[in-house]
Amino acid sequence: CLSDIMAVGGRLVPCMCVGLLGLLCWVWVSFASFPEAQLPLEPLDAGDRGAFQPQSALSDMEFASISSYRGPGNNDFRSNKELPILLWWSAGLFPHFPGDTERIDCATSSCLVTSNRKVQLYKRTASIIFYGTDFRAYEAPLPRLRHQTWALFHEESPMNNYILSHGPGIRLFNYTATFRRGSDYPLTLQWLPSLDYLLQPVAVSLEKKNQWRREGLAPVLYMQSHCDVPSDRDRYVKELMKYIEVDSYGKCLNNKPLPEHLEDTATATGEDAHFMSFVARYKFHLALENGLCPDYMTEKLWRPMHQGCVPVYRGSFVVKDWMPNDHSVIVIDDFASPKDLASFLKSLDENDDEYIKYLEFKKPSQITNTRLLEALNTREWGVNDMSKPNYLNGFECYVCDQENARLAVERAYRKAPKQNPAPQPKMANNSHMGCPLPKPGYGDIEDVPADDGWLQIWPQDYWQSLDQAEGLESLIRHNESDPSLLWQHIQNIAVRRARGKH
Repeated sequence: CLSDIMAVGGRLVPCMCVGLLGLLCWVWVSFASFPEAQLPLEPLDAGDRGAFQPQSALSDMEFASISSYRGPGNNDFRSNKELPILLWWSAGLFPHFPGDTERIDCATSSCLVTSNRKVQLYKRTASIIFYGTDFRAYEAPLPRLRHQTWALFHEESPMNNYILSHGPGIRLFNYTATFRRGSDYPLTLQWLPSLDYLLQPVAVSLEKKNQWRREGLAPVLYMQSHCDVPSDRDRYVKELMKYIEVDSYGKCLNNKPLPEHLEDTATATGEDAHFMSFVARYKFHLALENGLCPDYMTEKLWRPMHQGCVPVYRGSFVVKDWMPNDHSVIVIDDFASPKDLASFLKSLDENDDEYIKYLEFKKPSQITNTRLLEALNTREWGVNDMSKPNYLNGFECYVCDQENARLAVERAYRKAPKQNPAPQPKMANNSHMGCPLPKPGYGDIEDVPADDGWLQIWPQDYWQSLDQAEGLESLIRHNESDPSLLWQHIQNIAVRRARGKH
C-alpha cells in the first residue's frame, strides 16, 4: 500500500519503530506554522482515479518504512519553519507514513512535504506535485501563483490523460518524471527491476515448448482483458489470427478458456507462479501496449523476456533503443502486414536454430546495448530494491533540490541584480511526454466505420484534451481563480479559432 511508505532523501533503509510520539509532536508543531485554510479542502474524485483501471508499476513495487537520511552534500540545518514546502496535490500518492507531513533531507537540501491542501496559497509553498492520471483541467488549483512551480509525476499509460501529450498541457509543468527519457527524472525502465531479471534462465525449455506445440498449443499467446484501448491492438490481432494460430485468453478476442485454477484474471497482472509457468509454454507472446508513445514500455515487454519467450511487440516506437541486443524482440511495425508477420513467426516456429537466437541475450556476454546497461547502473531509484529510494521519493527530492536552488538564485538576484543573473524559467516540452494521436491498429482511419466504438472514443478524447489544455492555459494567463470557468474559456478559444484569430 502506498500509504505505508515513509521515505526521505536518497536512500531506503529499514525503519526502527521508535520515537513515534516525538514524530507526532513534530507534525503538530509543523502545522502550527501553517495559516488557516484559504481554500476549502477538496477530496479526490474516486471516479476519476479509477476510470481506466490504470496500469502502473507502482502496484507491483514493494515499499518499506524508512528512517531519516541526510544526503552527503546536504548541509541544510534550517528549522522546519524555514524550509520551502512541497505540496502533493494527489494525496493518495503521498510517499510518507504516518501523518500527512514530513521533513525530507535530500542530496543537497531539505524541504517540508505535505499532502494537506490547506497550504496551497501559503507563501512558503514553493511547488505543487501532481499525479498525471489524477490531473484534471477543471480541478486545477487556481489562481496559479507566480512564486510556485508545478511538478508532474506520470509513469502510467498516455491514455490516462492526453492533456499531457499536447504542448499547452505539458508546458504547465516545470519539472517532470515520466516514462520519456527526455523528462527531468526519467522512469523509462520502471518495469525492469534489474539486469538479473532479464538474465534468469528460460522457464520452459525449447524442447518442452515444441512438445506443447505437438500437443496442440498454438505458437502465439494473446492475453488481454482490457479491450477498446487507444492502441486498438485487438483490431490488429484479429487480422493476424487469419494467418496464424493464436491462443487468446481473457476478455478480448477470447477463443480459449483458461485452466480452472487460473480463471481469476487478477493473476495476469502479477507474477503468480502458476500463471507464469502456464504462459511460459508459448514460444511467442503478443505484447501490445494499450497506448503508443516513445519509451512507454511495460511488463508486457519485459515479462516474456524474463520467462524466455519472444515478445511480438508494438508500443514504444523506439523500443530497440532499450533491448539487450539487436535480436531479442520482434517489432510488429517492421512488417508490412499481419500476413507478413505471420509468415515470419511460422518460419521461426519451424526452425529451432533461428528461434533460439532471440533468447541468446540470456547469456551476459550477449547483452551488448550500452544504453540499457548504463541506465540500469546509474538510475538512483530502484524497483523492489531496499538499498535505493523508490522513484516517488526520488522525484520528490529532485524537486526539493531544484526548488532550493531556484530560490537561492532569486534571493541573490533580489539582493544584487547587477551582480547576479535573473532566474531563468524552466518549462517542460513535448519531449517530456508528447504522445501521438491514436490511430487504428490495422488499416487506415478512413476505412474504419463511422459507428466504430474505438473511432468514437479515442481520437475525440485526444483532441478534446487539447481543448482542455488550451482552456486551462487561458485560465492561468487571465489569472482566473475559478476552474469552473474552463468551459467558457474553451468556447471563447473555439470562437476565435473559427474567426482565424487563434
